[in-house]
Amino acid sequence: MAAERGAAEASAGENAVALGVEYDGTAFNGFQRQREAPSVQAALEQAISQVADEPVRVAAAGRTDAGVHATQQVVSFRTSAERPPHAWQRGIGSGTPAAIGIVWAKAVPPAFHARFDAIWRRYVYVYRDGGEPPVLHRQLVAWSRLQLDAARMHRAAQSLVGEHDFSAFRAAACQSRSPRRRVHQVRVRRWHGYVVLDVLANAFLLHMVRNLAGTLRAVGAGELEVADVRRLLAGRERRAAPPTAPPQGLYLVAVGYPGWPLQPRWPPVLAA
Repeated sequence: MAAERGAAEASAGENAVALGVEYDGTAFNGFQRQREAPSVQAALEQAISQVADEPVRVAAAGRTDAGVHATQQVVSFRTSAERPPHAWQRGIGSGTPAAIGIVWAKAVPPAFHARFDAIWRRYVYVYRDGGEPPVLHRQLVAWSRLQLDAARMHRAAQSLVGEHDFSAFRAAACQSRSPRRRVHQVRVRRWHGYVVLDVLANAFLLHMVRNLAGTLRAVGAGELEVADVRRLLAGRERRAAPPTAPPQGLYLVAVGYPGWPLQPRWPPVLAA
């Protein structure tokens, strides 16, 4: 991480730009650039490089997984090119696939870094419960065959607030040096036929939100007790917790920076 930050600061004399990016994760194998699979990063860098007329690399606040969506991912880049914000927004937007949109563009201080300067990230996870599986929104929400008790899920989720070792909700492939994260707030509610998990933390481990969503679904379906979430958290054993929830229900909706409180952008399925 230190080497990555040093490389970012080495070009601090260039112009720095931040973008708010939305994307349908169905079309990509995650945010991060990969050699033989489509990624959001590769598509953005190609479009930005065309507008800047030079090679550009981006940093992102969160490296979302394959199939995960964003309504307001934040990325930053440095370039010698000078463009007004609206030119970056329109130019990049016209050069990306239809599954990617540029919500806003903003000039930022040269030292700004979308990942290292972020002090919190906010995700929502959306379940459609009961009835038949969703058809039109099948790639935009997760489905629970059983009806979910959102109030029960909310009570259980309060055990997650604060700084904890989240090993029980950490993917085996996670490369983070520490399993400790601070959850600032978490809420579960029913909204227009959906059950929505809304969680804000300083950072997240690999698959952490999806693992939390899978466990809270089990609570809402009556498969686990409310107190079991606290027990699982304290046990720190991933194998003891329910399976990981599918990616299509997850959205990155906002990122926080000092002195720059971005408001969340809700998924379109919740706009009713």
